[in-house]
Amino acid sequence: MIMKEKKTILVVGSANTDLVISAEHFPLPGETMFGHGFMTNHGGKGANQAVAAARLEGKTVFIGKLGNDQFGQSTVEMLKGEGIDVSALTLTDEAPSGVAVITTISSGENSIVLDSGANALLSAADILAAEPLFREGGIVLMQLETPVEALIEAAALGKKYGAYVVLNPAPAPKEPLPEALLKNVDLLIPNETEAAYISGTEINTEEDMARAMDEIQKLGVKDVIITVGSKGVCARVDGQLIRVPAFKVKAVDTTAAGDTFCGALCVALSEGKTLEDAIRFGNKASSISVTRRGAQMSMPHLSEIEI
Repeated sequence: MIMKEKKTILVVGSANTDLVISAEHFPLPGETMFGHGFMTNHGGKGANQAVAAARLEGKTVFIGKLGNDQFGQSTVEMLKGEGIDVSALTLTDEAPSGVAVITTISSGENSIVLDSGANALLSAADILAAEPLFREGGIVLMQLETPVEALIEAAALGKKYGAYVVLNPAPAPKEPLPEALLKNVDLLIPNETEAAYISGTEINTEEDMARAMDEIQKLGVKDVIITVGSKGVCARVDGQLIRVPAFKVKAVDTTAAGDTFCGALCVALSEGKTLEDAIRFGNKASSISVTRRGAQMSMPHLSEIEI
């Protein structure tokens, strides 16, 4: 896919405040344990992906909903500070801002408990109100931490104005994704767990990976990229199944690795890079993020990435 230089990336999604603490292991049911290194960070998959794109000099717009509270106002100021257009980010008194409570352990793994708050109020009407932005958008990037009705409208508007629509189906959907959404998705970026659920295929081998991609494409999606953690990415390019290996690093915290990858990949696509080159760019960005603690604070700037 070739696109004109520096197309706008419209990120439709969630914004949360992350409350993060490190521990030796994940607590067992009923267990109280000591942790360390408490941090309060800006997070949410939508905001994470928007920040990742903006730090890599993508022209980025964020569309979402926050509570009219201290967390929400702080998030707005943070996004502005990253150079992100927040003209379609609204504050509401009907719910608090979203909050995620995150525990990280020494292996770099994490567990997350999320209260969606105002993110759950993002509606199709909110998306329609932002329609003028879609006229200028070259890429629409979405996740599953906001209501699917809003995503259906965003994907439809993206198609209406000729954008390349990208869906990162995370967290893994509890219900099958509707045809009304998938028919307008150009690129789906699940991890192995999400791909297995969406395709109805258990993934253990390379053949399973190809079969899962086949099943997902039958749902109406044009292209599929499956992220495989430290093993890299599996994708189809020009009908061929390829693996793009991850960069070898010592992981400290994987909290925002997938979001960094998605934001970086969309920046590369917005600049006209091929899908394979965009994957490599995304891998490089995410490999840097996992060597640092936190979500958005771990995301690299363009100057840190060798192109």
